[in-house]
Amino acid sequence: MALLGTKGGPAIRPGSTMPTSSLLCLGGERVVVDCGLGVTRGIVDQGMALADLRRIFITHLHSDHYLELGPLLHTAWTAGLKAEVAVWGPKGLAEYWQGFLLSMKADINLRIEDEGRPDLRNLVVIHQIEEGTFFAAEGMKVSALRNIHPPLVDTFALRFEKAGKTVVFSGDTAFFPPLAEFAPGAHLLIHEAMLEEAVEALIARVGNTDGRLRTHLLRSHSFAPEAARIAAMAGVKALAVHHMIPSDDPNFGQEHWLAAVRPHWSGPFFMGRDGLRIELD
Repeated sequence: MALLGTKGGPAIRPGSTMPTSSLLCLGGERVVVDCGLGVTRGIVDQGMALADLRRIFITHLHSDHYLELGPLLHTAWTAGLKAEVAVWGPKGLAEYWQGFLLSMKADINLRIEDEGRPDLRNLVVIHQIEEGTFFAAEGMKVSALRNIHPPLVDTFALRFEKAGKTVVFSGDTAFFPPLAEFAPGAHLLIHEAMLEEAVEALIARVGNTDGRLRTHLLRSHSFAPEAARIAAMAGVKALAVHHMIPSDDPNFGQEHWLAAVRPHWSGPFFMGRDGLRIELD
């Protein structure tokens, strides 16, 4: 399991971490979860050939989770992709993909004619995520739970099971106790998290918004103690914080995350950072 990009939100700055993406390895199978900016480089840095992409899952349609889906697939195609890639995501993802293909139509047609490549448009199949178990094949089962991330409605937590291991991604969500019932005993819970004392500093750094950003953060995301409480309620074996707000503010480091998490969670804890590998023991 590798956290490729751990930053909550779409913006990057000098020295910044990258937006959300992950590479999950279960039973020898590798799947990508979310495709924020930087996902392509992150996959390659983990030693995976892009031509080996087969399955991608998008939790919801905020840009920091799917902005680089099209470029990832196109780059994989230029790197030798010739097998079908299945992509699961919320309603609306198919329109994004068609729009990307239209924007790159001239390049795709040129490379097919000039380089003899297969047609990228025939290699990618978009599927819509539904609540419950929506995928089961080759020993892997994937289930979804609609979480709380307004104003979006089609936004999901995902549970992956294979080879006796279970990994749950919270997705972007406000504090959501049903998530504990979705993740009982998971080997790893990867939960978004926000430091309460850092919210105002983040808003000041963004600088080009009004009070609506604060309202969105407070109603649509979980504070770190809440993520820890979900882990404890679910009895998971380990907790990792991901989609961190903030992940790149030098005034807030590991000691702040530990102070927020430890009163509520005493088990194995991983503070997200780009490229972090987590063994599923």
